[in-house]
Amino acid sequence: MQHDQRANERMSGDAKTGKRTAEAEGPAYAAPALEKGLDVLELLCLSEAPLSQKEIALKLGRTISELYRMIACLVDRGYLTVVDDRYVLTPKLFELAHLNPPTHRLLTEAMPIMQRLSDELDQSCHLTVYNQGRQVVVAKVDSPSGMGFSVRVGAELDVLVSASGRVLLAFQPREIRSFRIEESVRRRPNHADPQILATLETVQARGFESSPSVQVRGLYAVSYPILDTQGRAIAALTVPYAERIDLVHRKPVTTVEDILGTAARSLTARLGGASRAQ
Repeated sequence: MQHDQRANERMSGDAKTGKRTAEAEGPAYAAPALEKGLDVLELLCLSEAPLSQKEIALKLGRTISELYRMIACLVDRGYLTVVDDRYVLTPKLFELAHLNPPTHRLLTEAMPIMQRLSDELDQSCHLTVYNQGRQVVVAKVDSPSGMGFSVRVGAELDVLVSASGRVLLAFQPREIRSFRIEESVRRRPNHADPQILATLETVQARGFESSPSVQVRGLYAVSYPILDTQGRAIAALTVPYAERIDLVHRKPVTTVEDILGTAARSLTARLGGASRAQ
């Protein structure tokens, strides 16, 4: 009888071991509830208007009962709020992103430098980072005179056709550069450029990008990389140079390039980055 009991225990143990082995060798553990909650957040991030529970369920291909608890939890935790029975994101995700240590450090060090840069040039400036085939504005300072071109924080900008986007691509290892070009083309197929690799090599050799805007008439963009310890661009610091026909003593573009370059190198140094691309 004792022999049978020991045999059963061994069989039970073997079954448990086999189950654990199968789980370890199988795909990553699924988290259905978490995935549903993330689906809701991502959907509302992309939506231009608040959505009802029914609309959320329809767009996600799920039932209301599947999402009810997820949505209620997101409201309780402060990620969503209700406006006329429709759900909209609160600023909590934005706040968390800026509490993330790398982002927080970047912004903390960048803002005083950007403020001095804007004051010296009497131009606006902004800081962008790359994100899945686009670039996102994470900080900006307006022109002190109140006149000029600027972009809002949180705005998504194209990559391949902009000075800052080309800077974010140029100062990367070749494999990452190629992947990001493909990612950007998938997002904007009409921006595909057979000469883009040659253009990026030129930008890297020069150390920055400076060119007339192909998106806004009369605008000239100058952009420098903010480098990490490996010499890769973690951000781009850009001045969208807007001409003022009523100011004859406006600093020329060459002066903007010099002053912006000094500011970008200062920010890179304060972040512990490389003095130049590797």
